[in-house]
Amino acid sequence: MNLKNKVVIITGASSGIGKATAVKLAKEGASVVLCARSEDELNQLKEKIEKNGGKALVVKTDVTKPADLEKAVSQTLDQFGSIDALINNAGLMPLSYIEKLKTDEWEKMVDVNIKGVLNGVAAVLPTMRKNKSGHIINISSSAAHRYFPGGAVYSATKVAVKMFSDGLRQELAPTYGINVTSIEPGAVDTSLFETITDDDVKKKLAGMKEMTTLEAEDVADAIFFALNQHDRVNINDVYLMPTEQK
Repeated sequence: MNLKNKVVIITGASSGIGKATAVKLAKEGASVVLCARSEDELNQLKEKIEKNGGKALVVKTDVTKPADLEKAVSQTLDQFGSIDALINNAGLMPLSYIEKLKTDEWEKMVDVNIKGVLNGVAAVLPTMRKNKSGHIINISSSAAHRYFPGGAVYSATKVAVKMFSDGLRQELAPTYGINVTSIEPGAVDTSLFETITDDDVKKKLAGMKEMTTLEAEDVADAIFFALNQHDRVNINDVYLMPTEQK
């Protein structure tokens, strides 16, 4: 898909992978719809994109609320007239050992990491089905392939995203021409680690600070690779790891 004049909705666009992806895709000619709860940060990003000649729309969005994503779709159609891609990027990673029973954090991960993805798909699907085209990209994780300290619940949410993506592709691609990709990065230098409240997990993962992790821009490049294919090509999974990560 040549991205010039394509319309891409990005959740979790205020920082990290979402922000880097918005900058990358806008540079490649896409009109980007910036969705997150942090409206001030989104407006700053919009200003940056527009200064560089890109097009951006800000929609304050909480992905746990279906109505917010429906609003994002409505405003996107009003301003740009179409939706060519959705990047379900919003996510949380408050790792903790199960015995700590941080059930409020478990529920938040399920609400954002799983339900947020479902809500995004439900919002864009009527438009994509009507157009018989589109691309849905869901941000999973290397944690969908293997457990790591304190990651039982987080890994479970990312397995759900990975498997949902595969089912989504099999149901939608042959009939409606909607491609679906699961992006599965290893450790990325983002603010996700700052959400960890379990001190034992923090100590266990301290060694990762000495490792050269992926940058958010590396994941943005992988997303661009998946999007920038002929319609007949579906990139099912992109599994990328830091060179130094075991």
